[in-house]
Amino acid sequence: MYIINDLQIGDMVAEGKCVARHEGMVIFVENVVPGDVADVRIIKKQKNFLVGVPTVLKTPSPQRIDPFCQHFGTCGGCKWQHLSYDMQLKFKTQQVVDAFERIGKFENLNMLPILGAESTQFYRNKLEFTFSSRRWLEKSDMDNEDIDKRAFGFHIPGRFDKILQIDQCYLQADPSNEIRMALGEFAKSKPWNYYDTMTKTGFWRNLVIRTTRSGDVMLILIVGEPNQEAIDESLTFLQSRFPQLASLHYIVNEKKNDSFSDLPVIHVSGLPYITEKLEDLAFRIGPTSFFQTNAWQAENLYQKTREFAGLTGNELVYDLYTGTGTIACYLAKHAKKVVGIEYVAASIEDAKVNADINGLAGLSFYAGDMKDVFTSALLEQEGYPDVVITDPPRAGMHESVIQRFLEAAPEKIVYVSCNPATQARDCQMLAEAYEVVKLQPVDMFPHTHHVENITLLKRKSY
Repeated sequence: MYIINDLQIGDMVAEGKCVARHEGMVIFVENVVPGDVADVRIIKKQKNFLVGVPTVLKTPSPQRIDPFCQHFGTCGGCKWQHLSYDMQLKFKTQQVVDAFERIGKFENLNMLPILGAESTQFYRNKLEFTFSSRRWLEKSDMDNEDIDKRAFGFHIPGRFDKILQIDQCYLQADPSNEIRMALGEFAKSKPWNYYDTMTKTGFWRNLVIRTTRSGDVMLILIVGEPNQEAIDESLTFLQSRFPQLASLHYIVNEKKNDSFSDLPVIHVSGLPYITEKLEDLAFRIGPTSFFQTNAWQAENLYQKTREFAGLTGNELVYDLYTGTGTIACYLAKHAKKVVGIEYVAASIEDAKVNADINGLAGLSFYAGDMKDVFTSALLEQEGYPDVVITDPPRAGMHESVIQRFLEAAPEKIVYVSCNPATQARDCQMLAEAYEVVKLQPVDMFPHTHHVENITLLKRKSY
């Protein structure tokens, strides 16, 4: 649209953006740091605000540091590399405070210091890479007619049709980069087409790499065509090049979207799963299993959740949105009984396996929509809870689920959330019967604006 020169960048606000003001208008700017002075191009105009992106950094903020990744600014991951980690933690804490004060209308918050990550690089245990015949070209590449238009990397933010070629990624430990680069070179040497997002055709489609802290590696090769000869040759290459693979699978995805959890997974070699250990508990992770992508911080998150629950061994606990039962298993030895509820039926099957391999008793699991399963009938059947743990998706809890909380009337609610805004909203809806006792932010995703938060609520006494 147009450029505003020498714009003074103000505070960090929601979703990692900064706010600035010009001629009475509020401007939200990405990829800047509080204190920067930059020329900003306006890309969106709304009635009450503008959205812009920096074109030239005129004066760097004292808070700005040099990014460590060559793909910074183009890739959609690690958008806060240009901020010191201490400043990242400060802004994440403020994000939680703002949500509870502005949305939840809470005052005098008991905010515990954020639990920062010991490792801020190579902390993810799962990455998905995409093949594409439509490579994102930098300006310097635009006039190069000989450049290879194929790419193997990550989606450009906001562009489903463009993939950024990734040379080095700092999110997942080796051999992740080595595997991706080796498969990329192998794919280039073969006549099979990279997937085209416009025509929905092509053989090479995705690669999922899952790892554990002990070094186990699982690969899931996803192809767009049932070319068995090409599949077999590709898998043979991976097996011979990386004999240490603990688990190898493939999926044929001929759908028009990249989701694959509903498709048959063909197990090729190794075990059909890898195993992550948290404390003295083992958790099996299959190709489509949900598991927290930062195992180090997941351990801290679950320990703090257990601490907030304050169990003595006599409590009946409900674990809502239990996923594969990780929190339920963490609590099982400290409670009389744990009831886990989850929407995804396959996750509940994983939860049962996790309970079984850890020799845990006193767990019951139910699959179905939370508002349909967490009912008065279930409360009568299993008993009314002393403590409820809830870890809903980003959208938060359905109003009917919150009403069931009020009916169940547990003494404590431990609310774990990846979205402080919806968490604060839900806590406000519970405020007629519960008080917010304390909050514990946890940084699960360094160099991003995302923050996890644990809130302890206790029933009010009248």
